[in-house]
Amino acid sequence: MNLALFYYMFIFSVFSFIFIRKHLLLCLLSLEFMVLSLLFLIMLYCLMFFSMNFYLYVFMMTFYVCEGVLGLGVLVSMIRFHGNDYMNSLFLW
Repeated sequence: MNLALFYYMFIFSVFSFIFIRKHLLLCLLSLEFMVLSLLFLIMLYCLMFFSMNFYLYVFMMTFYVCEGVLGLGVLVSMIRFHGNDYMNSLFLW
């Protein structure tokens, strides 16, 4: 039951990332939701198969925190230089 819940969380976060592309903040939130579901899946598998070995969990959590900080830094610099977080304000093709 719990495993299916985390799979649904991941699939809904992927769909929200695909369909909501206008704001950078919403893209970052859907990416963090995706990362959170993957982190829960890793924790569940670590508890089930590796008998409470959390080294992989801490290692992945470190990378996810760095990814979140990098995304917030990009968001802040984009708002400072462009005035908003719309993706079409970057003049992308």
